[in-house]
Amino acid sequence: MRIIPVLDLKGGEVVRAQQGKRDRYRPIVTPLSQSSDVVAVTEGLRGLYPFPTFYIADLDAIEGGTPNSGALARLKGMAEPPELWVDAGIADEKTLSAALAEPCLYPVLGSESQQDDALFRRFCDHPDLILSLDFFDDGFRGPASFLDEPELWPQKVIVMTLAKVGSASGPDFTRLEAIKAKAGSRSVIAAGGVRNEADIRALSSLGITAALVATSLHDGTLTPEHLATLGA
Repeated sequence: MRIIPVLDLKGGEVVRAQQGKRDRYRPIVTPLSQSSDVVAVTEGLRGLYPFPTFYIADLDAIEGGTPNSGALARLKGMAEPPELWVDAGIADEKTLSAALAEPCLYPVLGSESQQDDALFRRFCDHPDLILSLDFFDDGFRGPASFLDEPELWPQKVIVMTLAKVGSASGPDFTRLEAIKAKAGSRSVIAAGGVRNEADIRALSSLGITAALVATSLHDGTLTPEHLATLGA
């Protein structure tokens, strides 16, 4: 069971996510770092465990603004650069093709950013593409075919329940179990609500491959001892 730390980027800084209400996101305050600087926060998280992979939500890009390219470049320039899973609101072929060509970067195709399923159908077989099925308070956001045609899913599928993000209310086990049943041999990754080691073990028992985690790392609920035991 992999633990993948989340870095939500806005205005070049790491912010703390709160249930998908992006207008409320503020620079993160964490005991793991003296600032909200992206490299400082990454190093702080790696002080808990030598995480090889980080998930990046480029909130500015997702909302149609200027991408946080500088922050990503600094992560790539670290002495031991992590593998980056990046949701930057990609919705066109040129941008996705460029992202897929970058070393150590795995673009996340977020369903909320898609007007139709053309891009999804064009690239669904690419081994480096990651699909994010995005669920908000009002339900699934994206073309219906993303849910209705699981045979098109790539090998990694994130189930992103935004209402659970930063809520410490527990993962959306019911939805995750349903998606896992449709996913076959694909890896299903949980995002939103992970509180503690018990949640991680419960997800693992459902066959979930990995979990995207932020709050429980920063508040100390998941300790270095837990992470070592889990083999994060």
